[in-house]
Amino acid sequence: MVSWKGIYFALALFLGSFFGSIFMLGPFLPLMFISPAWYRWITDCIVATWLTLPVALLEMVCGAKVVVTGDGFVPGERSVIIMNHRTRMDWMFLWNCLLRYSYLRLEKICLKSSLKSIPGFGWAMQVAAFVFIQRKWEDDKSHFEKMLDYFCDIREPLQLLIFPEGTDLTANTKARSNEFAEKNGLKKYEYVLHPRTTGFTFVVERLREGNPCDNLDAIHDITVAYPQNIPQTEKHLLKGNFPREIHFHVQRYPIETVPTSKEELELWCRQRWEEKEERLRRFYEGGKRFSAAGQGIVPPCKSELRVLAVKCASLLYWTAFPLGMLALLYLCSFAQWYFAAMVVFFVVQQKIFGGLELIELACHRYFKKQQKFQDTKGKIN
Repeated sequence: MVSWKGIYFALALFLGSFFGSIFMLGPFLPLMFISPAWYRWITDCIVATWLTLPVALLEMVCGAKVVVTGDGFVPGERSVIIMNHRTRMDWMFLWNCLLRYSYLRLEKICLKSSLKSIPGFGWAMQVAAFVFIQRKWEDDKSHFEKMLDYFCDIREPLQLLIFPEGTDLTANTKARSNEFAEKNGLKKYEYVLHPRTTGFTFVVERLREGNPCDNLDAIHDITVAYPQNIPQTEKHLLKGNFPREIHFHVQRYPIETVPTSKEELELWCRQRWEEKEERLRRFYEGGKRFSAAGQGIVPPCKSELRVLAVKCASLLYWTAFPLGMLALLYLCSFAQWYFAAMVVFFVVQQKIFGGLELIELACHRYFKKQQKFQDTKGKIN
């Protein structure tokens, strides 16, 4: 049985992303053909305004409480975020943490490629240059290289979220993880899945070696837990089964303390998951908290009053904006033609080119090649 909160949550997110993609992001799409770096900065800021909406809905409408313990973030730093994948919604719930401790516009997420086809959500993710993967390393490696090199070239202060487990924790995935553990002589886990280290090690090495060098300041190891109800899928949210509490424990590792060789980096990642298993065991079998103090070692970069103001503004804006756009479509024939043209564009460009993030990469490569040509021509003259 669906609940009114679940319907409101889904409808508000869909309408915001759908009309936001068309009327807020759409007018800036031509900018990628002029300056991909400026296009990236502007669209990241616009997308970040929408990312505050699920935060506001979860906390102000659905009553979720967010507890962040551990090290916190250094605002604006470049990092790779690794997190256990307890539910299918973990990546969205993390925005509640990042709103307080970082800048939402910096975050990029590794997601399965099928999500880019979703109207509204998928279109905005393409514009935001999220990293879509096929879950086939032969195909994903080349895409990772291009995306990471692009972020390095435009000096984007990237915070990239990766789920090394590859999927969320369910009875089936835990059984497969236990089979893997048996074959490889590893310990069976109850609260996490054994991580796949190939993508993680590649990303860290690529960012370290990027041009310019030193594109990585830290690795943030985040453990997420739900002490009461656990909304495993989107269906649970539609039924009103929102998390009453979401706990994040953050451990920050300066990149200088992280191993450099691939083998040592793989071992380092597995050790973090061993620690997660023990940390989560203590959490669920103990007092349902990561820290007795119930707060982080490092204070958030935004006060709770400022966070409250952002959440209120987000609710007001993203409630009024879709209604305003519906009224505009009803009253203005030009808006109707523009709306239809943008919907067709979003659908057709993905069919032909594979997504807006790939068009953005192609534009950047073109400008980079032109710059090299001009530099070479200048030296000859």
